[in-house]
Amino acid sequence: MTRYLLRHLIAGTVLVTAGLLCILWLTQSLRFVEMIVTQGLSVGNFLALTGLLLPNFLVVVLPIALFGVVLFTYNRLSVDRELVVLRAAGIGPVALSRAALLLALAVTAVVYSITLYLGPLSARAFKDMQWSFRHDMSRLLIQEGTFTQMGRGLTLYVRSRTPDGELLNIMLHDERREKVVSTMMAERGALVDGPNGPRVVLVNGNRQEVERGTGIMSLLHFQTYTMDISKDEGTGGTRVAEAPERSLTELFSAKVGDDNGAIGETQILRFRSEAHQRIANPISAVAYTLLALAILLGGSFNRRGNGPRLILAVSAMVVIQALIVSAGNLAAKSETMVPLIYAVVLLPIPVAFFALLKPDFFSSLLMRPRRPTPQEPS
Repeated sequence: MTRYLLRHLIAGTVLVTAGLLCILWLTQSLRFVEMIVTQGLSVGNFLALTGLLLPNFLVVVLPIALFGVVLFTYNRLSVDRELVVLRAAGIGPVALSRAALLLALAVTAVVYSITLYLGPLSARAFKDMQWSFRHDMSRLLIQEGTFTQMGRGLTLYVRSRTPDGELLNIMLHDERREKVVSTMMAERGALVDGPNGPRVVLVNGNRQEVERGTGIMSLLHFQTYTMDISKDEGTGGTRVAEAPERSLTELFSAKVGDDNGAIGETQILRFRSEAHQRIANPISAVAYTLLALAILLGGSFNRRGNGPRLILAVSAMVVIQALIVSAGNLAAKSETMVPLIYAVVLLPIPVAFFALLKPDFFSSLLMRPRRPTPQEPS
């Protein structure tokens, strides 16, 4: 029986996980389609870049996919009266749950391998590749006779480009500063590499600056002008690794002032929250599985179907998932909220396991006492 259930649960989990991954990949990869259209990114590089997102998607998708497959499989067994036959043969709820719990432990191990090792590696490779494309490919971004968006608030126009890379008749509009809007025009120029990323060198032109609010304009003529057009923030041309890119050891060992002062108290709280979530969140696969089993296998058989139980199980899972996300966000703001990360994931496990062992306990709490008829003694 365990092998029979386990075979169906594994097949269902793989199929559902693949479907959810495809949906997530399609929705997230739309953010990078612009890099193909406007920045000359090849299809191969696009697939490699977006493929690095998949490991971290699995951390969220796998527990939810397992929960859905457990609900579907055991509900089908109930509808086909197979559970009735198995219970009549003396097989209890715990024995019926063995296959799902074994798969939940396997999924938990897989998620741990991703969160502790594969996830940070893929996140770092993704950020490094994205950084490389935005800097090393800057020379390919320029299209003759079109306005090119180089970043938020920065637009570049070039009338033509010579074979040796020189740009002719340039206009550069910069809205990145809070108080001033600048527009620069030059006869010619070129893109060069700088310590903080690509720069544009303008020759024989002028700079017009307009103060926001007052509208006062100033005009400056120049022979040579150099401007940084890098779209990423960094110090000395380097990139500060974010929380998803760091290993568990790096998250716990980070201190204020690391990375040349780029790490502050806010980043430290985010690092600690990320570390504790990596330790606690994979256990949600076991919590969701026990939740589905306790609700479906608890109580007596209902000929009308398990519709209310399915709604209750899905609602409870959604609430727990929302609490998991909220606990992580709260812990990123206050270190005192870190225990909440573990409480939200761990507390449903003993409650659901007790409900699985004592199904009549919760059903008796929900059952209303029947009022005696006038013919019956009170």
